[in-house]
Amino acid sequence: MTSADGGERELILRVATRLFAALGYDGTSASQITEAAGVDVATLNEHFGGKRELYLAVMERAHLTELADLEGTITQIATAPPGDPLREPSGAVHRLLDSYIDFCVRNPDIAALWMHRWLSDASDVTEPERQYVQPVVRRISETLRSLASPSADVMFAVWTVTWSAHAFSRGGVLDEEGNHWSPGDPEILRRFRAYMHDVVHHALGLPGDPPPS
Repeated sequence: MTSADGGERELILRVATRLFAALGYDGTSASQITEAAGVDVATLNEHFGGKRELYLAVMERAHLTELADLEGTITQIATAPPGDPLREPSGAVHRLLDSYIDFCVRNPDIAALWMHRWLSDASDVTEPERQYVQPVVRRISETLRSLASPSADVMFAVWTVTWSAHAFSRGGVLDEEGNHWSPGDPEILRRFRAYMHDVVHHALGLPGDPPPS
């Protein structure tokens, strides 16, 4: 593959990610992708084999991006020196939460890809949940079970954070007057983060108080 081929493939991936995130797999045609990327359908097929295979490539890259971020945070926690707050269960859990919220806010298109699937988008493409969701959920759950109270429902704690962070990163929030605030607003992000810390702290039965906002 030439460098030009690699650049062309990367361009198609970026464009497809943006369109699948905005319109969903079912709402995006191959011709929309090629038109936005400035290539023809034959070029798309040459690189990926078709729209379905392109979608799987987009979802795989989204998964690998998220997994790398997660593993980096877990390594940071595992290698923290004695006395570091990350060595305590509460500190480790809240660091994981902060990392995930930050990841979603930085990568709203990745959040949108999964939100479309929650609404039965690409229902005939079943690989992503089995290949990509389960490994991440399993990795996070294993880590949290070692830190949480034995009575905590770790599965629902993980999914509550997932649903909330995905939706917040894409849509922000409406205040009491109906004004829309984006997730990029520092004060709104602070309030969301503080609220999620409080929810997770109590859901997992962690000792002490949640970290200050």
